[in-house]
Amino acid sequence: MPKIPIVLVVLIVTTSSLWSCSTVGLHSDQGFSYKEIPIARETAKTGEGATILFRGTPLPLSGIEVKAGESLRVSPLAKGDLSLVNIQESKGMVRIISVVPSLDTKVCEQQTHYLSEKTQGLDQQVQLITISVDTPFAQDRFAKEAGIANVEFLSDFRGGEFGKTHGLLLEGPHVLARAVMVVDANNVIRYLQVTPDLGHMPDMDQAFQVARTLLN
Repeated sequence: MPKIPIVLVVLIVTTSSLWSCSTVGLHSDQGFSYKEIPIARETAKTGEGATILFRGTPLPLSGIEVKAGESLRVSPLAKGDLSLVNIQESKGMVRIISVVPSLDTKVCEQQTHYLSEKTQGLDQQVQLITISVDTPFAQDRFAKEAGIANVEFLSDFRGGEFGKTHGLLLEGPHVLARAVMVVDANNVIRYLQVTPDLGHMPDMDQAFQVARTLLN
């Protein structure tokens, strides 16, 4: 049997490490290890005509533009058991909704950990939600491997309806733009930030601050 070249084995390991949520080195006995990822201070527009940078290339958004001050729109999302829930039906309490392209990348992973771990007790008073196009099975696996239990994961994998109805769908790669929104108990979006560059984190601390003001 021919031997596998050593260089081929190295390439396989390297490729896997780029995309795995549980990559060696990202976690330690003390928990998640945060990286120096740029934080966006500005926001991009949503919907048709807007673009988001992906590795330096502008990609067009599709769907209906949404702004802070408007209501969260009707859109079905899949839960872990594949049942569908209308995002509007989560009304009744303040929600911080973190929108990520795919949990299987380091920026999305860090954004989700930040949502879970950096609220300083806010998670006891508001609902934390992460939305991505990952399948519910992948979301469930990620949550278990990351030890995240205080965030509800909802999937837009069926047709990107949440992305389309909120102008956050990048149709080319069929992923969601990176964003964070704070929604009040009456389904009004009180804060919305869409990062102009997909490789940058949203200002999660600002979203937490807005959520706190809604509780007072």
